[in-house]
Amino acid sequence: MKEAITNRLGELKAQIERHNHNYYVLDNPIVDDYVYDNLMRELKQIEEEHPELLTSDSPTQRVGGEALNLFKKVERKVQMGSLQDVFSYDEVKAFTARCEENVTNPVYIIEPKVDGLSVSLEYADGEFIRGSTRGDGFIGEDVTANLKTIRAIPLKLSKPLPFIEVRGEVFMPKNSFAELTEQQELNGETPFKNPRNAAAGALRQKDPKKTAERKLDIFIFNIQQIEGEEILTHKQALDFLRGLGFKVIRDYVSAPDYNAIAERIEYIGEKRGEYPFEIDGAVVKIDSFAHREEMGATSKTPKWAVAYKFPPEEKETTLLDIEVNVGRTGAVTPVAIFAPVLLAGTSVSRAVLHNQDYISDKDIRIGDRIIVRKAGDIIPEVVSVVSHAEDSKPYNLPQNCPACGAEAVKDDTGEGAALRCVNALCPAQIKRNIIHFASKSAMNIDGLGEAVITMLLDNGLIKTAADLYSLKAEQIEDLERMGKKSAENLIHAIEASKEAPLDRVIFALGIRNIGQANAKLLCERYGSIESIKNAPADEIALIDGFGGVMSENVAKAFSDESFLNLVATLKERGVKMEYSAAEKSDNRFEGKTFVITGTLPSMKREQAKELVIKFGGKAAGSVSKKTDYVIAGEEAGGKLAKALELGVTVLSEGEFIKLIDTI
Repeated sequence: MKEAITNRLGELKAQIERHNHNYYVLDNPIVDDYVYDNLMRELKQIEEEHPELLTSDSPTQRVGGEALNLFKKVERKVQMGSLQDVFSYDEVKAFTARCEENVTNPVYIIEPKVDGLSVSLEYADGEFIRGSTRGDGFIGEDVTANLKTIRAIPLKLSKPLPFIEVRGEVFMPKNSFAELTEQQELNGETPFKNPRNAAAGALRQKDPKKTAERKLDIFIFNIQQIEGEEILTHKQALDFLRGLGFKVIRDYVSAPDYNAIAERIEYIGEKRGEYPFEIDGAVVKIDSFAHREEMGATSKTPKWAVAYKFPPEEKETTLLDIEVNVGRTGAVTPVAIFAPVLLAGTSVSRAVLHNQDYISDKDIRIGDRIIVRKAGDIIPEVVSVVSHAEDSKPYNLPQNCPACGAEAVKDDTGEGAALRCVNALCPAQIKRNIIHFASKSAMNIDGLGEAVITMLLDNGLIKTAADLYSLKAEQIEDLERMGKKSAENLIHAIEASKEAPLDRVIFALGIRNIGQANAKLLCERYGSIESIKNAPADEIALIDGFGGVMSENVAKAFSDESFLNLVATLKERGVKMEYSAAEKSDNRFEGKTFVITGTLPSMKREQAKELVIKFGGKAAGSVSKKTDYVIAGEEAGGKLAKALELGVTVLSEGEFIKLIDTI
C-alpha cells in the first residue's frame, strides 16, 4: 500500500512539473486548468495524509511557509558583474574594434536586454537549493522562498549535475503589470512606476504568498559555475540550459561583425513594443568563452560585452482636455486626454496626472503641446510641456467631487497630495466599490463586470454590494445583452459567492490599505467579523505585518455607520462572517500545546502548525510552562533555549512525524 502511494506521488509530481514546464517555459499548455487543478489537489491530499512523504521539491511547495523576518546574506565565489552601458552605434563599433584587436575572428551573440533584476540560482544534484539577489556582485540576499513561487524556475533539473549556479533576470510580464496597476488604482493606491520596480518589490516581500500574487517570470542567461559538464560557448550554454528545463530567451542570434550587430539592434528596437515583457536595450557578447578569457574584465564589468540602451520613445501631441475621475476610496484623479500617438507599438491617448502638485510643477494646461512617453514602455505619462496654447490658464482641480458635488479635501494620511471626496454615498465611489467587491481576487462573482454593474445601478436595481444578494433573475433578464440564461448564471454566481471565506469578504469590503494578505492576517487573529469589529486599533497594530495606518483604517471602517450597515446586511443575506479553522481529522493532540521554531528539514513551520491543528492540538507562538512540545529545526534560537530551561519536550521534525503515527 505504502509503495503504491509513493509511486503515485512520484507520478503526480512528474506530471505537474511537466505541465508547469509546458505552460510557463514553453508557453504551450497541453491540458486545461481543470485537469491541472485535479492533479494538484490529489498531490496535496496525499501529502497531507502522509506528511513524511513531503519533500522540498514538491510542486506544492512553490508557495507556502511563514513570512521571513529578514533576508540572510549570501556570499558567492563567482561575481555577478554588471555590463558597460553604451548609448550610440559609434560606441558599439568601438567595442567590436577592441574585441577584434584582442582576439581572432570573434563571433558575437545579440539578445534583447530584459529590464528586470538579476538573481543567482544554485542546484546540487539537480535540485534547487538556493536563490539570491545580485547585491554588490559578491554578496546578495537569500530569496529562495520567493523565487520558488516563480513557476518557470525548475525545482529539479532534467539532469542531476553535481552542482550548477546560473544567473537569470526576474521580470514582471506586461499583462501582469497592467493587472497590478489597475488593481492599485481601483484600491486608491499609488501604482508602481514600471514593471521593474514592481518585480523588485515583489522579490523582497517578507511573505512568499505576496510574491506569488505578483506573477513574476524569469529568463536564465548565463552559467556562473558548473560541475560535471564542459561548456565552450555562450550559444552552447543557452542550448544546454534549455535542455535542463530552464526558460531561456529565444530571440538571440549570432553575428560576425559590427554591421550585422547594428542591423540586429535596429531590428530589436523596432520590435520593442511587441515583446510581452519590458526590454530597455540589446546585449552584445562574445560567444567563445576562451575569447572572453583573453579579453578579461575590469573590477566591475567584463570587457567582452556591452549593453546598448535604447533612448525612451517620446512623442509630441496636443492636450485636449483633463478628465477628473473618482476612485472607490474617494480619490479624485486627473487624467490627461490628448490626441492619439503611437508609443511602444500601441495607440495612446490618456495619461494619469496624479494630483494638483504634479500638474502645477509641470504647469500643464488644456490646449498645451506636450511630450508624452510610456514609463517603462507600459504606463503613459506626460513628460513636459512644449508650449502653452494662446490665452491658456493654469489648471486647478475642482474643490468639489465631480460625481456628487460634495467637498473634496486634501488627503491627510501622509500618503500623498490627493484630493478625496468625503461623501460615503458618492455614486462614483459606490460603483467602484461594487466593482472591487465582485472582482476575481475578492468575491469572484463570475459575469459581474463593470458594464453589468453600471446597468444594475442605472436601472435602480442595486445601491450597494449587499443589494446583489436580493436580485432575482427575472429582474435582470431583460437588461441589454443579458437574456434568461445569462441572468440565471449571474444569480447562481452571486449565490455561490456567499461561501467565500471571510478573508475574501474583508478584502472585498474595500478597507483602505487592507490587501488580501492583511485581510487573511486579520481573520487568523480574530476569527470572525464581530471580533474584528470590536478590536481596538492599538491591538490590531500588534499583528505582524500591520502598521499604525492600517490598524487605524480598520478601526475607522468598523466605526462608520454606513460600513456597519453594509456588513450587517451582507450577514443577513447569507454571506459568511466566520473564519473556518483548519479541518481536524481527529483529536489525537487534544489538550496539547506545540511551539514550532527554527528551519525544519522538509516542511515549512506553517505546515507543521497545520498538522498540529488538524489533529486537535494548539500551535502557540511562545514557550511557557504550559507548552507540551517544541518542534525545533536549525537556528531555533531563544525558543529552544527556553524549552530546555523549562524542561519542555523537544522534538525534531522526524520525531514529530513519528509522534503523529504513534498517538
